[in-house]
Amino acid sequence: MSQLITGQELPAKTFTINRALLIQYADASGDQNPIHQDEVFAKSVGLPDVIAHGMLTMGLAGKYLSDISGAEKVIEFSAKFIKPVVVPANTEVFLIVSGKVGEIADGLAKIELLAMCNEIKVLGVAKGVIKL
Repeated sequence: MSQLITGQELPAKTFTINRALLIQYADASGDQNPIHQDEVFAKSVGLPDVIAHGMLTMGLAGKYLSDISGAEKVIEFSAKFIKPVVVPANTEVFLIVSGKVGEIADGLAKIELLAMCNEIKVLGVAKGVIKL
């Protein structure tokens, strides 16, 4: 990664999420909760439709962080789930993750992350620390 500067906006990356990905993630993670695959069930518990796994959403934000720095340089990563990523049938939704360089000190850079889907912020207090 090139030289970082405090306040620098980092380029956004778009991740595509669809029902097929939700099934793959459910199989890999063992999280077979029907809110992630069964539209009727998801709506019966008050959700607008099937939603992506929160850890899938967070994992994609973490992938953004490792893609911009290199996986071996990620020291910390955290986020809060604030809104679900709704995934209607036969549709792709796009998770757009971007970053901004915060404090730089002692060979480390704090990165503030923004994760948006359909113009809705889906992760709160998303941040990471990377080695320079």
